[in-house]
Amino acid sequence: MSQWYPKKGSVIFHVDMNSFYASVEMAYDPKLKGKPLAIAGNPEERKGIVVTSSYEARAKGVKTTMQLWQARKLCPELIVLRPNFDRYRTASKEMFQMLADITPYVQPVSIDEGYMDVTGTEQHGSPIEIAQNLQQRISDELDLPSSIGIAPNKFLAKMASDMKKPMGITILRKRDISEKLWPLPIEDMYGVGNKTAEKLRGIDIKTIGDLAKGDTYQLKQIFGINGERLQNRADGIDMRPVDPDAVHEFKSIGSSQTLAADTTDEAEIRNLMNLLTENVERRMKRKQAVGQSVQIMIRYHDRKTITRSKKLPYFIEHKADILYVANELFRKHWDLEPIRLLGITVQDVDEKHNIAKQLDLFTYEKEAEKEKLYETIDELSQKYGKNTFKQLQNDDDHDQPRTSFQKDFLDDFTK
Repeated sequence: MSQWYPKKGSVIFHVDMNSFYASVEMAYDPKLKGKPLAIAGNPEERKGIVVTSSYEARAKGVKTTMQLWQARKLCPELIVLRPNFDRYRTASKEMFQMLADITPYVQPVSIDEGYMDVTGTEQHGSPIEIAQNLQQRISDELDLPSSIGIAPNKFLAKMASDMKKPMGITILRKRDISEKLWPLPIEDMYGVGNKTAEKLRGIDIKTIGDLAKGDTYQLKQIFGINGERLQNRADGIDMRPVDPDAVHEFKSIGSSQTLAADTTDEAEIRNLMNLLTENVERRMKRKQAVGQSVQIMIRYHDRKTITRSKKLPYFIEHKADILYVANELFRKHWDLEPIRLLGITVQDVDEKHNIAKQLDLFTYEKEAEKEKLYETIDELSQKYGKNTFKQLQNDDDHDQPRTSFQKDFLDDFTK
């Protein structure tokens, strides 16, 4: 079996669940199978937004972020359901447990996709056998389709999993990239957004192969260090390990939402900001976190987007504090043009017990004479309770998250 595994290097899987929310609903209610289905935040509203859709709906032109009235115009028989986040969270945890049964080196990157390093797992079979058995198990036990990319690194595995959907298994070796990867349009490359693709086309880079063979100096001049990074990826080079601990890392907690229609209505804007800060406070409470900066994002009717932030001399966690700073930033920077999307984010985030550790616990007795330390402890005790140095127990949170749900599920994966 060892001949299937490289003597040097790794075998990486990217597991991607196909049309996840819609597929979960179909597994829950088999009568929905084979029908055009969309998951949307407000099915009753004409201007609700499509979160995801089944392949049958996609075949009729229904796309993510499309407004419902457009989707129904393209597909009159479209079935629309509200998202059931508890259902999706449960399915995600069960899926990731199946990955963890094969290897401890599992890195979730969203609720419906993750990486696995299966190097050294010969006892489970060859890489293709492992992928086939895993895909079949997910299908048999959860009734959910998935696609798996197999490659020597994370970037190529991600590109491979996108090459055949649904229920695809694709191997992408470095020796295959000139044939399978390089002919693809630059927009299809993971990590290249619309704006980057537009700039690349402006310097006559139209395919992934063009990027791999491009002028490194020119790319660095235009995109900075990211230009060289993208070129390396296009050439099949990606040194990032599969990191199970990456699930614990977070530096910001935010929430954003697209409005049903572009608006300048201050009452509607205030209501949305209130909702967004509630979402942020909820997530911070779940993570037992505090933050020191607040950022707002405003996207206007013409898609022009601005972000503005303010760093505070103290840590905050409560809705009232977050909303106060967000409102201050909004009043200062809104140019009164119609708004399409709003976002509020708390940055410079850390867990409460880490903040306590920053007070130098191990030298507490030795440095007890330092008045400043006592003052800081008193301030924290007043704000968070007398036992500042004890991590609080997690509170149950049964509320349904919105745009932050993709990040929230990572907490559940570690529980």
